[in-house]
Amino acid sequence: MPRELLFRVDECDPPYEFVPVEPSGDSLVPEPYRDRILIHTVHDGDAIPHDFIYDEHGRPRCDLGLLERRFAEERDWGANLVAERIASAMGLPGYARCNLARVLLDFNRFPGSTPHDDVVRPLETLAINNPFSRVLDHRMKLRLLEDYYDRISSLIEGNLLRDRIIMIAVHTYDEHNRSLTRRPHCSLLSSVLGYQRESRMPYGIFDPMYPDILGESTCSRILRDRVSLSLERAQLRVSHNHPYPLPEGSMEVRAQVWFFFDYLRSRFEEVYPETRGEEAYERVWTMLLNTNLRLQEAEMLRSYLHRYRRVEEADLPRFHAARFAYEKIERFLEGSDAIIAFRRSKNRPSSLGLEVRKDLVCGFDETRRPTPANEAQRETATLIGRTIAQAIKTYFETDLEYL
Repeated sequence: MPRELLFRVDECDPPYEFVPVEPSGDSLVPEPYRDRILIHTVHDGDAIPHDFIYDEHGRPRCDLGLLERRFAEERDWGANLVAERIASAMGLPGYARCNLARVLLDFNRFPGSTPHDDVVRPLETLAINNPFSRVLDHRMKLRLLEDYYDRISSLIEGNLLRDRIIMIAVHTYDEHNRSLTRRPHCSLLSSVLGYQRESRMPYGIFDPMYPDILGESTCSRILRDRVSLSLERAQLRVSHNHPYPLPEGSMEVRAQVWFFFDYLRSRFEEVYPETRGEEAYERVWTMLLNTNLRLQEAEMLRSYLHRYRRVEEADLPRFHAARFAYEKIERFLEGSDAIIAFRRSKNRPSSLGLEVRKDLVCGFDETRRPTPANEAQRETATLIGRTIAQAIKTYFETDLEYL
């Protein structure tokens, strides 16, 4: 009898969902904030649709043993368990999770297919990686992005980002570094990769109107440090932005850019209400809010504005009008206090990445196949959940006054 595969062969509908939880413990955050916090996971999914594994003749597109190894390496084992315990301890209605396996599609990266991902830095890969970057043709890659990446984006941007003040993305990482030194129990991620390297946002990814200074941190430092202090007091060792910071393609970074331009739009339209619904301005806002880089029209306008690409003669009036609108928004930003006000606002959303060491919340047998969490690991997940819930409660009750 063939051994059961580690992953599920499933159509994964929906690819991203909100999972209800029951409240527990005594660290519930104040009720007015419970609908403004999002706890979510993007790398603990286990489903791969049949057509991406097998071709039209029923033959595997790649070696299933290799696929299993990559699946096991890429998955954030135990992240859903930790997210569930955090949400429950806070008294939230639930948490959100991606059900699609990361080995097939990594929603925490920019869309695209990584060429030769054996020589690309792990934080700079694209959403489709080996083995699927090698075995899927253009048609299947396009289908994967349209049916899954775009659907997940729509679910998040349409429902889950609105009115949020805190987003915590739960991940798990390996017990050891490549040097075999042991990693801390947890790591809190709030630095952007490009900003950490160059002290500015990398050019050519998001619109240059996005202020470099906002790349300094995706999260309130008081919030980050409150969580860090609480975990340390619970005897959980914590590092910051180690062994890696946040890649630009991560949901935490993309959300910050989206939040800023959404805020800028509201400020601009308060002063210029006549621009609401006007085609040229709508095209510019669509481009600025296209943080997942998936809209062709937005990318065309971006290339016209910033790379001076030629457009068809018949389209020139529309592009000229959009350029005028863009320049007016840019002048408004430069002449206003929007950047300072956004940075200092108590309502500025914080995006925080939480890494938990896999061995604390998940078991592995002698062949490195994962086993269900035992009682001690479930208790550790509960401890992390209650500790973070208490930290967030304290943040709302005492720390916000210092912002």
